[in-house]
Amino acid sequence: MRPEKIPRMIKNEYDALIERQYVSRISFGACEHPYIAPFMYVFDKKYLYFLSTKYGRKMEYFAKNPKVSVEIEEYAPDMSVFSFVSLQGSLEEVKDAAAKKKIRQQFVEMVAAKKLSPHVLTALGHRPSDRPDVLVNEERSLVWKLVAVKDIVALKNG
Repeated sequence: MRPEKIPRMIKNEYDALIERQYVSRISFGACEHPYIAPFMYVFDKKYLYFLSTKYGRKMEYFAKNPKVSVEIEEYAPDMSVFSFVSLQGSLEEVKDAAAKKKIRQQFVEMVAAKKLSPHVLTALGHRPSDRPDVLVNEERSLVWKLVAVKDIVALKNG
C-alpha cells in the first residue's frame, strides 16, 4: 500500500496563505542543532520582511550563516484542514533608512489590521504600554528580508 501524498499548492494559493497569516517560524542552521524561533512578518507580494530584536541566539546564528528556512502554516483546530509553505533562502539586513521606515510602517498597519494585543510589542523590544507607531519611531529591532529563495514547498490537505 502506497502512502497518500499531500497535494501541492500553486503560487497564488501559497501567496494567499502568506498574506492571511503574520507569524512564521524561522530555522537557523548555523549551530549544532537547528534553532527555530517565531517571527512576525509582513509580505509585499514579493518579499517577506521580519523585525528582529538585536539580542539573542538568532543574532549569533544570523552572523555565522544567513541561510534559513521559513515556515508559515494555517490549520483548523481539529486539523481537518491544513496548509503550509516552507521557503529556503537567506536573510539580509535592510539598511536603507527609507526602506526600513516603510517596512516598519507596514508592521504598524499589520498590528492594527489584525487587531493584535499590545503585548505583541514585547516580542520586538518594546513595552506593551507603547503605541504601535513606536516601531517606526524607534529602532529597537533590525529589519530582515528573505532573499535568494532556492526552494519552496507548499502543501495542503483540502
